[in-house]
Amino acid sequence: MSPTGNGRKAVVLVSGGLDSATVLAIARHEGWELHAICFDYGQRHRFELDSAARVCEANGVTSRFVFPIDTSIFQGSALTNDIAVPHNRSADQMSSGIPVTYVPARNTIFLSVALGLAESIGSSDLFIGVNAIDYSGYPDCRPEFITAFETMANLATKLGVDGQQIAVHTPLVSLTKAQIIRRGLELGVDYSLTHSCYDPSSDGISCGECDSCLLRLKGFADAGTTDPIAYSVLR
Repeated sequence: MSPTGNGRKAVVLVSGGLDSATVLAIARHEGWELHAICFDYGQRHRFELDSAARVCEANGVTSRFVFPIDTSIFQGSALTNDIAVPHNRSADQMSSGIPVTYVPARNTIFLSVALGLAESIGSSDLFIGVNAIDYSGYPDCRPEFITAFETMANLATKLGVDGQQIAVHTPLVSLTKAQIIRRGLELGVDYSLTHSCYDPSSDGISCGECDSCLLRLKGFADAGTTDPIAYSVLR
């Protein structure tokens, strides 16, 4: 067991997706006492909340919080409004501009809530599965955003003012999707428990064509292994 956590409390943002499941496993491997926080914000892919519960159970978290957010505050996003989720975009299209699946200030809001939980339970460590390599162009997944949030957190909290440095851990930020998957498999992550699709069927089957599905499928292919979940469109 790594001395990094040494039994100290950490708040881990868990969506139920591939990345957050890997982050949770990394934090567990490093010896942190795990406190998971999930968000119910009316997302059209709410099947991820069921996946988050399964992932948390598999990792033996000490506590799991589900924080509700009124979805009406998130306007103009395909994940929360009646806007079509793009399908079958090319790699060039996915790497150009901010997609319509961007949810306004989502990670800023999520991290702020997680920060409140962390300070309440006496933790100064947050874990989040942001990634700046294989991602869909979200500005709140970049390292400079995390650095800025960390600075704010240390200015805005009693813990920070009292000199207990608050850290936002991003163990996946510089990894490709294939590297993330390989790391997760090394740690025994069961990816069949996870859900990544932005546009699932009514029974929760992943579409295989949205940006998230395409990036996930490419990651498993590049990692030389098979994605264990089902897809409506077989590739």
